[in-house]
Amino acid sequence: MRIPSAQLAVLVTLCVAAAALSPVARAQIKGPVKITLDDAIQLALQHNHALLAARSTILQSEAQEITANLRPNPSLTFDAQFLPVFQPDKFNADYINTTAQFDLGISYLFERGKKRQHRLQAARDITAQTRLTVSDNERTLIFQVASQFVAIQLAESTLDLAQQDLKSFQDTVNISEARYKAGDISEGDFLKIKLQLLQFQTDVAQAVLAKVQALAALRQLLGYESVGPGYDIAGDFEYQPVKVMLEDLQAKALMTRPDLRAAHQGIVAAQSAYELARANGKVDPTGTLDYDHVSDTSAMSVFVNVQIPIFTRNQGEIARTRYAIAQAQELEHATSDQVMTDVVDAYEGLRTNDQVVSLYLGGYLKAAKDSRDISEYAYKRGAASLLDFLDAERSYRATQLAYRQALAAYLTALEQLREAVGTRSLP
Repeated sequence: MRIPSAQLAVLVTLCVAAAALSPVARAQIKGPVKITLDDAIQLALQHNHALLAARSTILQSEAQEITANLRPNPSLTFDAQFLPVFQPDKFNADYINTTAQFDLGISYLFERGKKRQHRLQAARDITAQTRLTVSDNERTLIFQVASQFVAIQLAESTLDLAQQDLKSFQDTVNISEARYKAGDISEGDFLKIKLQLLQFQTDVAQAVLAKVQALAALRQLLGYESVGPGYDIAGDFEYQPVKVMLEDLQAKALMTRPDLRAAHQGIVAAQSAYELARANGKVDPTGTLDYDHVSDTSAMSVFVNVQIPIFTRNQGEIARTRYAIAQAQELEHATSDQVMTDVVDAYEGLRTNDQVVSLYLGGYLKAAKDSRDISEYAYKRGAASLLDFLDAERSYRATQLAYRQALAAYLTALEQLREAVGTRSLP
């Protein structure tokens, strides 16, 4: 069967569009989806409503450039004088031609001092600063998304730990029940173990709640409609060693941080505003060309209107914009100091958390697991007391949970360092 060319074109277009959809978009259409950190960042940059609102300020600033580049409108004037309104009997063609007066003119304000060029340049500099400010908003949003992503990873890892502990302790309860029925342990010891099961069940419920809340918080950052309600994350929650030098980080931050670049652009914008204020101090003449008809005579008149700049020469605005340049320069220095401080704080935070994680990986995790396994093995065979076993179990859980929290703190500190430097690719 021959397919009409129009239908074939539509079919090809749909196939291309379907192939162009990202894995996240395709999965989103079908239902639940798992997103990576990179996916989450891209979704946030595309759909976060606060960021989209901030980006609209760029368009607003560009619209102000159009306004700044406009020339003054010419003025059209017309007047009719000496009309015999109160003596209508004289209202005839001869009277209108010989006695009444008619004037038709056009006037235009001639801007001096390149006012329009300075207005446009000032508007463009403000737009450039606005773009950098929005870029800084993106930097902050990326850090928020990455931090929340780590929070979800921590909640998932904590949930896995709680479920594993619950299953393991449930086996212990079952063995203890068999030992109680066989008369190997007292009813009091069995009840103590059984009551301990409540803590494990509570830990699972709290871990589930923590994950649900963390996913909801991330969804808000991504844009609530950008992912479905059943979405989840995909990514390894593991130690990522990073070896960087503080001096290299500070040097890169000074080049890449958008808030520092925005502060520098603020100086440029302040200088443009100063030049515009000086231009506005120039006097603008208004020229008028009139056609006049009076006393049976047609004539042409030329008028020039110029203010005499005796009192007002825009002195106040010139002085204000000059001080604004000094203010912008100080703000740039303050922002530079803030950048350097942010990098130092983030770098030291990463180093400290790296040391803590290394301590756990260096032997404490293995020691806690071995202690728990030995106590469990001994208790199940009657070679250890109930208190010894429960104490080893608590120590194991506390150590595992503390390690996961330390790892989350390290990964968050790494994201903080990336935010402080202003890029995800560290030197």
